Amino acid sequence: MKKITLIIAAMMVSLASFAQFEADKFYIGASLSNFDLSYNGLTKGHIGLQTKGGYIVADNLMALCQLSYQKTENVPYELSVGVGGRYYIEQNGLYFGASALFKHRDSYDDLLPSVQLGYAFFISRTVTIEPEIYYEQSFKNHKDYSQVGLRVGVGVYLFRDAKQN
Repeated sequence: MKKITLIIAAMMVSLASFAQFEADKFYIGASLSNFDLSYNGLTKGHIGLQTKGGYIVADNLMALCQLSYQKTENVPYELSVGVGGRYYIEQNGLYFGASALFKHRDSYDDLLPSVQLGYAFFISRTVTIEPEIYYEQSFKNHKDYSQVGLRVGVGVYLFRDAKQN
């Protein structure tokens, strides 16, 4: 009897987690990055703010757009805009992301491919805390402008039709 109860509970948990990343949902997120937990060859002491919007086009697959602002100690500002996608692995919240960013600084513009690995930890049915490790590859000067770091964000998954919620 305990085995049957355990199997039924496991099936219900897997069905509940499957519903989180199903098609036809919207996503809104914001994150803070760096906190001196990133590295590139030029900057010291920096913090960034990133906003994201997305739509889950198929189960486990999200299309994203993003806008970010970064302030560093030795550069007045840095703005970037980008598009990308996210794939949720095995419906457990672990995801892999890829994007292309156009970055503008006071002294240069750059196009950077970026990859991310993160986890969407649900604190309610629709709200997540999302720690993420990222890497941005610069084509201008690999040593100085490429960056690896950590972001911590909050995401909200919204149903398209209010009846589904």
